[in-house]
Amino acid sequence: MIVEKEWLVKRLGNDNLSIIDCRFDLQNKEYGKQQYEIGHLPNAIYFHLEEDLSGEVEIHGGRHPLPDLEQFKLKIEKAGICNDTSIVVYDSGDGPFAGAFAARFLWMMKYIGHEKVMILNGGFSKWKEAGYPVENKKPLVRESTYEVYVQDEILATYDLVKEFTITKPKDTVLIDSRDYKRYAGVEEPMDRIAGHIPGAINEPFAEGLNDGYFLGAQDQVQRFKHLDRNKTFIVYCGSGVTATPNFVALKEAGYENVKLYVGSYSDWVSYEDNPVEKVGK
Repeated sequence: MIVEKEWLVKRLGNDNLSIIDCRFDLQNKEYGKQQYEIGHLPNAIYFHLEEDLSGEVEIHGGRHPLPDLEQFKLKIEKAGICNDTSIVVYDSGDGPFAGAFAARFLWMMKYIGHEKVMILNGGFSKWKEAGYPVENKKPLVRESTYEVYVQDEILATYDLVKEFTITKPKDTVLIDSRDYKRYAGVEEPMDRIAGHIPGAINEPFAEGLNDGYFLGAQDQVQRFKHLDRNKTFIVYCGSGVTATPNFVALKEAGYENVKLYVGSYSDWVSYEDNPVEKVGK
């Protein structure tokens, strides 16, 4: 699921390759689009986290719910992506959310059944540091047709997570991908109450990266060596974005049964009766 910039630079211009720019800033929602217009990888097409990779925010569903799949399909087709297209996606590759926006796009494509999708390791920042080509023109794209094949096995619904908190099945592990302070309930900058979903363990997504690069597969194996790979894993975060690098990391480490709770903690606490846990309490 991860490719290096040296691999990609040799394949620029390939007819069956699409490059997707997913740069985004949660505090400045026009940042990514503005940066794309200043400069992006050759022939890259921009996808916006909230306009393209998320649906309308409602009372429940979290801050970044799934987009309408028919609308997402139309955007994929407008980008010229076919079912057999190889896709490389990137974000800024730096800052506290390095890899997360690209991983959200990757997960979305996996969810609709696309196999040939990869993240550019190190993102735009490392690409630019290497002196590789950047341009500011929008590519000319021939619209495609795309057939969606939904992969429900990589999606964890609210009902599934709710059932987990009640039955605590021994064959399932719920992973909170946020940093420890948010997991522990020490601080909560976004949601109405601090803490974590009952029964979850903490595996901060940032521990799977180093200086904007995803750790290699063997390092991810070491990182998760305490987890039984025969179990089912549900990853979540605040809103279904920063959990996706953990989805990628677990898959890279060879874990087969991995699901994303898209609504994540922001969905969980939108139900006032749902309990939360805090470390030491």
